[in-house]
Amino acid sequence: MKIGVFDSGIGGLTVLKAIRERFPRTDIIYLGDTARVPYGTRSRETVIRYSLECADFLLAKDIELLVIACNTASSYAMEDLSSHSPVPVVGVVEPGVEEALRHTSGRVGVIGTRGTIGSGSYQKLLENRGVTAVAKACPLFVPLVEEGLTEGPIALEVAKLYLRELKESCVDTLILGCTHYPLLKKAISQVLDNMVIIDSSEAVARSLSEMVLDDGESKLFLFFTDDSPNLPSMIRRILGSDHSYEVVREVPKT
Repeated sequence: MKIGVFDSGIGGLTVLKAIRERFPRTDIIYLGDTARVPYGTRSRETVIRYSLECADFLLAKDIELLVIACNTASSYAMEDLSSHSPVPVVGVVEPGVEEALRHTSGRVGVIGTRGTIGSGSYQKLLENRGVTAVAKACPLFVPLVEEGLTEGPIALEVAKLYLRELKESCVDTLILGCTHYPLLKKAISQVLDNMVIIDSSEAVARSLSEMVLDDGESKLFLFFTDDSPNLPSMIRRILGSDHSYEVVREVPKT
């Protein structure tokens, strides 16, 4: 089987890794839209347009399943992508919520980009299930990850700044509502000790169990819309080894 995965940048590689670990014989094509990262500061209309363009790039590769690894795209463009795509589409929001519901006693924190939090997608799903949602946008987290500043005093101080009110609000479970954020899990855990942290990447991989036929050749193709000096090291850090990749300067225009 061949799965297409796209994200606004490199954070979606955490989803790719979780899928590969669960389905080791599945072929995966990944597109990171690094030329236009982050999506979280864009308008709904722009996110939808970018998402459709990324989807068309992957659909042209004959994928059989499309995974939206970007929380902002999942929040804004899920309906449009599902209508547009001839293959099944899976986002990251619902799997993360379902996982959080297994752990919480009634109060769940959500952190994400301004776009994801502003969309209210996580909050609506949680509140519809009778759970109180406390949401916080953390816009500096994505640039920290993209620059490789995932540990150390800078990451810790930014985490303290953003997470103070969540710590004071008595939530018992936290959803990392951005695929970049698992790379900051150490700093987040230092601030929110003893809180259950939900990694949506792992939740997405689990949600695919009934959809994926694990019978491929384990091929992995990585595409990015822009290059950067730290990209090879971030690929190595997330996936655990070096992987070649191709830079595509343009994706299909919608």
